Amino acid sequence: MDHRKYHASAYSTSLLLSTLLITRLSSWFGIHGSVLSWFKSYLSSRCFRVKCETDLFFWYTPSCGVPQGSVLGPLLFVMYTTPLSTLISSCSLNHHLYAGDTQRFLSFLPTHFIDHLHDALDRISSWMTANLLTPNSSKTEFLLIGLSKQLAKINNSSLTTTHSARNLGFIFDEHLTFSDQISSVTKSCYYHIRQLRCIRPYLDTKTAFTIATSIVHSKLDYCNSLYHNLPKSQITRLQRIQNSLARAVAKDPKSSHITPILRSLHWLKITERIEYKLLSLTYKVITTTQPSYNFITVQPPRSTRFSSLVTLAHPHNLLYE
Repeated sequence: MDHRKYHASAYSTSLLLSTLLITRLSSWFGIHGSVLSWFKSYLSSRCFRVKCETDLFFWYTPSCGVPQGSVLGPLLFVMYTTPLSTLISSCSLNHHLYAGDTQRFLSFLPTHFIDHLHDALDRISSWMTANLLTPNSSKTEFLLIGLSKQLAKINNSSLTTTHSARNLGFIFDEHLTFSDQISSVTKSCYYHIRQLRCIRPYLDTKTAFTIATSIVHSKLDYCNSLYHNLPKSQITRLQRIQNSLARAVAKDPKSSHITPILRSLHWLKITERIEYKLLSLTYKVITTTQPSYNFITVQPPRSTRFSSLVTLAHPHNLLYE
């Protein structure tokens, strides 16, 4: 390869990327004057080098992107990809953007799904190409969620779908049984419980309690509001984990009754923890600032024998339209 051509191409790509970002800062966010000039200076001819103990490496000038490890880097990337949100909305798709991760979701009729999704993906791919971005195909997954009879009506031969997908560390499956998620949590928790049992003779109760709470209980509590109304068999799997953890902390045998142990540790059972999480989230949504899709309205009491009760209206959700 001709290295001169390579460097010229890399320079032109870097220049185009910086120009697109500067234009976006000006047209989308109203940044002008000296502030815009500062961004131009910040994004041009930046160099960095790595220091490892006493060794200092050579200076390196990146061919594109923003300075690595910078505070402004993630923010500038989000600002650069802002038009993508508008494009996805124009395709009648709901979406969430998490820095470099984009999630698209929609409710659909089986007959209209494939054509609509392919058209949206083509438009998104064209936009990314025009903006010098490349979608990561290895991390792109399509998950269809519904009842078995509903999924059977969908002809998705032209689209490779998955039976489960991880979303912010939580595994969603096509029927929302969360069995894969609970299996993953079970495997991870029991591994840590076994390790805790090995070192438990050398720990005092407070230290063992802290380890159990921070490493294992945090996994049981993560997104546990989604476990609400799951079949009892699934909740029982999670309760067994907590029971085993409590006995490991208290150094009690497996045959010991669990309720006194949980009470001594001041631990709520799994179902109670789920209800507590739901109540806490509901209270925070009502009393604090929240995203619009989490908005809940308080209905005025009706003149009935239950008029003292406060009822909550179901949030308006475009996903079910």
